Amino acid sequence: MDLLPRSPGEFGSSRYWDRFFRQRGQRPFEWYGAFPELCPVLHKYVRPRDKVLVVGCGNSELSEQMYDMGMCEDIVNIDISDAVIRQMQERSRSKRPKMSYLLMDMLQMDFPDAHFQVVLDKGTLDAVLTDEEEATLAKVDKMFAEISRVLQVGGRYLCVSLAQAHVLKKAVEYFSQEGWVVRVHQVASSGDKQQFVLPIFVYVMTKFRKIPGSAPQILEICPEEQDKPMRVESAERLVAAVKDRQHYALLCSQLSKTPCREQVSLDLCDKESGRPRYTLHVVDSPSVKPSRDNRFAIFIIPQGRETEWLFGTEEGRRQLAASAGFGRLVTVALHREQHYEGMAGIQAELSGKVMELAPPGLPARQQVPFLSVGGDIGVRMVQHCDTSPLSGEYVVEDVKGDGTSYFRRLIFLSNRNVVQSEARLLAPVPLSGQKKRRKDKKKASPTEPPTAIDKSYLCCEHHKAMVAGLCLLGGPDPLPGDEAVLVVGLGGGSLPLFIHDYFSQAHVAVVEIDPSMLEVATRWFGFSQGDRMRVHISDGLDYVAKLAAEVFALPPAAPAQYDAIMFDVDSKDLTVGMSCPPPAFVEKPFLQKVKTILKPEGVFVLNLVCRDVRLKESVLATLREVFPLLYTRRIEGEVNEILFCQLSPECRRDLTELGARAQALEGGLRQPGRPWDSSYALADMLQAVKIL
Repeated sequence: MDLLPRSPGEFGSSRYWDRFFRQRGQRPFEWYGAFPELCPVLHKYVRPRDKVLVVGCGNSELSEQMYDMGMCEDIVNIDISDAVIRQMQERSRSKRPKMSYLLMDMLQMDFPDAHFQVVLDKGTLDAVLTDEEEATLAKVDKMFAEISRVLQVGGRYLCVSLAQAHVLKKAVEYFSQEGWVVRVHQVASSGDKQQFVLPIFVYVMTKFRKIPGSAPQILEICPEEQDKPMRVESAERLVAAVKDRQHYALLCSQLSKTPCREQVSLDLCDKESGRPRYTLHVVDSPSVKPSRDNRFAIFIIPQGRETEWLFGTEEGRRQLAASAGFGRLVTVALHREQHYEGMAGIQAELSGKVMELAPPGLPARQQVPFLSVGGDIGVRMVQHCDTSPLSGEYVVEDVKGDGTSYFRRLIFLSNRNVVQSEARLLAPVPLSGQKKRRKDKKKASPTEPPTAIDKSYLCCEHHKAMVAGLCLLGGPDPLPGDEAVLVVGLGGGSLPLFIHDYFSQAHVAVVEIDPSMLEVATRWFGFSQGDRMRVHISDGLDYVAKLAAEVFALPPAAPAQYDAIMFDVDSKDLTVGMSCPPPAFVEKPFLQKVKTILKPEGVFVLNLVCRDVRLKESVLATLREVFPLLYTRRIEGEVNEILFCQLSPECRRDLTELGARAQALEGGLRQPGRPWDSSYALADMLQAVKIL
């Protein structure tokens, strides 16, 4: 039986509705929103003594259920279909004597002004506002004007709707401009299979006297999980907030029916501030054979470790899910601006929400495990926050790594999933002969990180590879000497500090465009300048161009200045597929200037981070035009690729010779009394080098 209209315009036709209800018979028709779902919201705004008008009542049971539950008895129902009015009069005449059904057009009602305290509309506005044609909008304006006329001041217009963007926008703009308070409630789902996947909303428009002039709009949204409404600043923001909830409902519906081929990411926001509190990634593992106990799990990423390869990349999360042995794993990253009450608190906060992301076939009341590394949520302590005119907002934070190690990190909030600089913190060492702490003294917190920087340790794998590339310097003997090294990009200063300390005769010049970074490196990362270490606050492009001009001005026999030039500089333009270095640093005219200031047997070391395959090929081609000898070293698990560029093909060395030179360089750097981490196997760093 075909009950749907041939065109949306028929929704406003009494002939269509007469035919509809005659064909449907006595069966109640609910567009959406069963009474148990709507009841909590209706109870807030409908009082037992209120006089209630239901517009476009149809044969819905809503009025009858409100009456029978004692919510309200003085209810007037109107509809344009004579068939349904006669049907409903017959159904309620003997059971509900105080409730009436009238044949009436809501666009031209017979009631006197200010006659009702509540006007209730369940799907009627959605049925009328089928498009944004001029005639349709005029009809809706007339509908709203009539509702406004029959409502008392302080009365409520309650509109149950699917909240299509054009419907919500029209209602919000009309009534807010009339000076009414507008609040949108999301209706809690019953959890049953519903006719509509989209969530249901109730617009609550409260009538106030219109104040002359430009009174501030009061717009609020009240999500299903909380009673306290949240204020929004504009109709556009309110529509956007509703749209976010609709998208989430569609996502949950899709995830409950089919496995996701691609990883799904979403943010759960703090109710008070609206800022992201949790970032979730849904990862399905088709290779895992499903059983009752391995269908679904939640993995809490320890604070500060969300940038690690295993947790911060699609491939890493895919490997994590497979190794955990669950068909669907939801990883949860915690945000630095938020406070968390331990694993139990997070589990209590998330347990209801994450079940909305459960896979198809999960048994009812299945216990879902919450997993983590070491069973805790990690430690993150923000030490410093500031804003740089060049780098934007940034934070310096201390985080706990594996075991007992702590690390200090610099994060640019414009790219918060990338660690800009990192240094290991030294564990405090008791002084010899120090007296035992008195029992009544306050003990240091076991979660409080140390504060001294371990300058001997390079946290970043690409920094280790860049140092290993210095074995290309010199003739037959690669031992460290009085090299002149130019480093473009300071960050926290770990790379130039290591070169300064371990190449004990080297002179290091550092170029940094952002003076704020010099302050950060000095105050928070143990960086300092001296006779062999100087920082120049300048654009790297300008500084290199100036040096090249000086070389051109010298006599032809004058030597170039640097044995090694290192670029470790990030790009502020996130729209380019290359985040390190900025594109101007790898253009041919500039690379020619780099070549000019590099000694003939020197090495130019470039940290390249490029996700755009074509752009990367173009960069490599340009480098080969300027530097005849090019080595490349991919950093495992990262996008970074370290390029070692030399001016003469005669400097070429095979991989065996490179390994031997790296071992010799390491032997020269390891000195008695000087700490050396076992992970600095320079020969291993060069094992994966390729000659382009």
